[in-house]
Amino acid sequence: MAGRVKDEDIALVRDRTSIADVISETVTLRSAGGGNLKGLCPFHDEKTPSFTVSPARNVYFCHGCGAGGDAIKFLMDAEHLTFVESLERLAGRAGIQLRYDTSDERPGTPRQQPGQKQRLIAAHAAAAEFYADQLGRAGARKAREFLAERGFGREAAEKYGCGYAPEGWDLLTKHLRQKGFTAEELTAGGLSKPARSGSLIDRFRRRLLWPIRDLSGDVIGFGARKLFSDDDGPKYLNTPESPLYKKSHVLYGIDNAKREIAKRGRAVIVEGYTDVMACHEAGEPTAVATCGTAFGVDHIGVLRRLLMDSDSFTGEIIYTFDGDAAGQKAALRAFEEDQRFVGRTFIAVSPDNMDPCELRLAKGDLAVRDMIAGREPLVDFALRQTLARFDLDTVEGRVEAMRRAAPLVAKIKDREKRPEYARKLAGDLGMDLEPVQRAVAAALSPEAPVVAQRRAADSPQRQVERETLKLALQQPVLAGPMFDAIEAEAYGDPVLRDVRAAVAAAGGTASATGGAVWIEAVRDACQDLGGKALVGELAVEPLLVDGEADLRYVQITLARLQVGSVTTRIKDLKSKVQRLNPVAHKDEYLALAGELFSLEQHARALRDQAAGAL
Repeated sequence: MAGRVKDEDIALVRDRTSIADVISETVTLRSAGGGNLKGLCPFHDEKTPSFTVSPARNVYFCHGCGAGGDAIKFLMDAEHLTFVESLERLAGRAGIQLRYDTSDERPGTPRQQPGQKQRLIAAHAAAAEFYADQLGRAGARKAREFLAERGFGREAAEKYGCGYAPEGWDLLTKHLRQKGFTAEELTAGGLSKPARSGSLIDRFRRRLLWPIRDLSGDVIGFGARKLFSDDDGPKYLNTPESPLYKKSHVLYGIDNAKREIAKRGRAVIVEGYTDVMACHEAGEPTAVATCGTAFGVDHIGVLRRLLMDSDSFTGEIIYTFDGDAAGQKAALRAFEEDQRFVGRTFIAVSPDNMDPCELRLAKGDLAVRDMIAGREPLVDFALRQTLARFDLDTVEGRVEAMRRAAPLVAKIKDREKRPEYARKLAGDLGMDLEPVQRAVAAALSPEAPVVAQRRAADSPQRQVERETLKLALQQPVLAGPMFDAIEAEAYGDPVLRDVRAAVAAAGGTASATGGAVWIEAVRDACQDLGGKALVGELAVEPLLVDGEADLRYVQITLARLQVGSVTTRIKDLKSKVQRLNPVAHKDEYLALAGELFSLEQHARALRDQAAGAL
């Protein structure tokens, strides 16, 4: 068995380590009186700080979940290290050379090696140094040009550790092997990968690289940007999941931004590496970005602890998205996660669909700061985007808009704000306050989904519209050209209309073969978040038919769909005809009367089909 660390060295590490310094790299600590510090526990989800640190005794304890110990134990639990790995990390910080007691070892037994995570961190540090050196060489001209075109020179490249993966197949691998790292370590860390021939090659080649660091500043992975047109890989390639790199937890720039986030009480979420650089260079050092994945629950946990987001302290989360449709959808997705924060959440939409990097390049640092300063509450943005999808000049449009917007108001975690937003919604809709308050109250009820289903069931036309789309998603071959021939205008519900448009955007049912690929294609084509969710629902909801659906059932369902829209057109025409003077406007009157007669005949035929008289 390998020797253990000498007891006196363990005691020395404990004595020379400030537990407050170690924990404050992960948790925002504030004075709790009596010399103690307090923050949100990193080991369980809480809103009120119960995590106490005693610098005098060099220990911590959480009154909520019972976690406690010294700095060594904290690193073991917070970063999933072994005792030796945690000890070695702290010894390195304190400049202590650990000694191993080998008195119990048999002759020839190898001395204990540092833990795997520490070895991988060392390998990544060496890789970052290698890549940074390569950026200054002749082969990296394209990478330097890429940065220069975005306003970043040598100083910025060095500041953010940018690097270049050279063209050779195994230059980094050979470099690291010469430094003593094993093939297993390089593979486990995602720095190298096996080639078809069996040899080990570099994971990244001919790409601009950004080192991705954890809260403590250690490099744990890389983000790589494609530079050459003959590179058949994705535009961005990230380190794969490894003992160090967990993409759902990683935020690029968090190491540089963490202190400013805690100091200023806000975090700015951007979409890319150069956006983080642009914000920091423009004087907004709280910017961070996700790495190849959507902003999610685990990212929120990281920021909440830095912001000390709790019932008694409110931080700000500011999302920045492009002003185009994709950016707006991203913002609405963010609203769904937003309610996990007690703090205030905002959105800053850049002008002219520019991201922060483009905005800085076009209009300067001040424009970036002004964009962030001009933020608006995310709930306001979500409500405005929701209402914009409906025709508020019609009764039906206002009612449907209220039904869609009321759950957004109900999701607001701050109870004091809900009544005010209900009043605002009523004003925006031009409706009385009472029905809006009822809609919000219904959405707050645990039975709200059931209520919503009942409302949908109460409308025969909406039920027919849903059934038609279920046929398109579940039986596209059967629905075929008959479904495609009926335009989206036949659907009264805006979200159902969006799904119908998505079917067309995905190629139509006439060219579909069905299955998961088809359903995903329709989902991806949806422009509305509610539509995306509805696609999944309609794809599995049983058809309202006994036995198997057949061509006759498709024809009946499509006929019933058209009856509703044709009937509406007939009512509109009748109203117009009645307002015309048949003598003064004889030609127009006769034309409308002829169109009305034709539509009424069409409606009768559709009713016959809908009744099954085919």
